[in-house]
Amino acid sequence: MTDLLYSEEEEALRAAVRDLLTDHCDPAGVIARTESDAPHDPELWKALSDGMGLAGLLVPESLGGQGATHREVAVVLEELGRAVAPAPYLTSAVVATEALLACEGDEAAELLSALASGRTIGTLAVALSTGPGAHFRSVRHEEGALYGELTGIADAVAANVLLVPAADGGLYAVEADAHAVTVTPQVSLDPTRPVATLTFDGARARRLGTAEPAVRRALRAGAGLLASEQLGLADWCLTETVRYLKERKQFNRPVGGFQALKHRLAQVWLEVVNARAAARNAADALATGSADTDLAVAVAQAYAASVAVHAAEEAVQLHGGLGMTWEHPVHLYLKRAKADSIAYGTAGGHREALAELVDLQAP
Repeated sequence: MTDLLYSEEEEALRAAVRDLLTDHCDPAGVIARTESDAPHDPELWKALSDGMGLAGLLVPESLGGQGATHREVAVVLEELGRAVAPAPYLTSAVVATEALLACEGDEAAELLSALASGRTIGTLAVALSTGPGAHFRSVRHEEGALYGELTGIADAVAANVLLVPAADGGLYAVEADAHAVTVTPQVSLDPTRPVATLTFDGARARRLGTAEPAVRRALRAGAGLLASEQLGLADWCLTETVRYLKERKQFNRPVGGFQALKHRLAQVWLEVVNARAAARNAADALATGSADTDLAVAVAQAYAASVAVHAAEEAVQLHGGLGMTWEHPVHLYLKRAKADSIAYGTAGGHREALAELVDLQAP
């Protein structure tokens, strides 16, 4: 039977990442950065990738990575979710890396080594809202160059290399700063994970492999491990709300002592506990290559998305007037939760996939 409990090594990794984020990702700093023209934090990314080697967790040791599993990556994402960290970890160290792992050849291997070092940031040029089994848009490939436009690409503004699916069935690598590539930021609900439109007008491209299996693998891993980020987010919202209600007094007694609020927090706690089980199961299935991986991912995303949104909404409301201010970080958690709820497929889309997987389609 699979053991979904955290190992000693995973708990040690959690402690190390949390300490790093305490030093490099304080709430005031995150808020200030989201209100600037540079939402990503390069110093934080350097600490995560160069200082701790976290960008290469999924990359084999032979290519300069750590050779770890999705379970360790899930722990990192839980902590990044707790901090709403403005770093392209999910998009580069997970999704782009998984796409490259599905490709063969020296070109893909070189890019994997570059991503593992953290000095290169990659992003898969597929809309953030695309689920593992959904149709994804592609661009035109002619004589070694790409033409077309793709929208809703997460963390494209921070990327050095773009992994672009083309209509000829290939997956191509394009330098983000190439003269024939235009990256146009879009208005994003979540300022810590901005999206952009990519325009290719004859951009020179290097073929990496076949797009379909690479994109499907990447999106499945992204959806499964996104549940761990949502878990960390929900856990922070619950912990901080409980702490605040113990300090906030009304009628000369802590607000947290009121029974109605206890019931609401107890409900959130139950949801967080269940979300942890679903997220851990998805991470373990990805790590072990289980035959039920698609099922585990669908269950995790069908459940965790709504838990994160509910926990964030309760945190905003139960913080009272303070929760409605821009100075308090809780609004960032609500925005991240809302944006995550449609990332890599909606909960409804994952429920449909789940019904098909267990042969329980609606009449």
